[in-house]
Amino acid sequence: MPEVPSGAPEVSRKRAAESGPPSEHIPKWKKVCWGILTSQGSWADCSPLHEAACQGRLLALRTLLAQGYHANIITFDHVTPLHEACLSGHVACVRALINAGANVNAATINGATPLYNCCVSGSVSCMELLLQNGAYTHTSHTHFPSALHEACKRGSSQCVESLLTHGADPDYEVSHLGSPLYMSCLHQHTACSKILLHRGANVNVGIGGDSPLHAAVRQDDADQVSLLLDYGADVNLRDSNNQRPLELAPQGGKTQQLLQAFEVSPRSLYQLCRIQIRNLIGRSRLKDLPSLPLPSLLTHYLEHT
Repeated sequence: MPEVPSGAPEVSRKRAAESGPPSEHIPKWKKVCWGILTSQGSWADCSPLHEAACQGRLLALRTLLAQGYHANIITFDHVTPLHEACLSGHVACVRALINAGANVNAATINGATPLYNCCVSGSVSCMELLLQNGAYTHTSHTHFPSALHEACKRGSSQCVESLLTHGADPDYEVSHLGSPLYMSCLHQHTACSKILLHRGANVNVGIGGDSPLHAAVRQDDADQVSLLLDYGADVNLRDSNNQRPLELAPQGGKTQQLLQAFEVSPRSLYQLCRIQIRNLIGRSRLKDLPSLPLPSLLTHYLEHT
């Protein structure tokens, strides 16, 4: 662990039980944040700088930095003050730590980065600061936590939008989670799914043989199913149990009705042409559609807006 200046107050090895409000008075979101911090090794060996960052005490944080505390001081599990500031959504503290040289791509022993923690807290402002200062949208290991997957899991559509705008791959797969779209469908966040599909995510890539449509049908999420069908989802794909989405639909549910209606009356020529043209344009060039010399009506048609 980096050296702590000799004049600095002694770091407590254990967080005193009376140092915070009684658990029944703690807001639910704070309990979640503290639980995640504890799982990353915080509080057992955190420094005053960690505590100031987590609690959003900007003046204390600046004072500690001025006294010589290193911005990248870590806990046993490699949690940095920047991790904690992002997890609690304290933008001013994040900015101060970055200005003091904090590593925006620091990873805990579990692979969590400050960017990942922004998705946990849903702080788009903190995320934008990190991305503007060189934060990577993905790690080099596909089994490590993914910021994009976490944003999709929690339904943070603004975080999803920001990550994709800064170059995140909408089809980035994590070995045990599958694609971001699959994660979004699994947790029933239609807004996130729409952003991913609009940015060119592959509508049929899930995890293994399980497609996003399979995931949406299991949740009996009619809005998701309708969206996926509109973007070209294959209703004939079979999962690891050799079942089609229709075979998984709850009896009498909305998704069963949608899929049965689709089999009787499949996609129109209007839909098929748009899907084919978008595929030919390619995901990397979809963002350039507004700049093409096309009538606005055609641009909206191709953008699916």
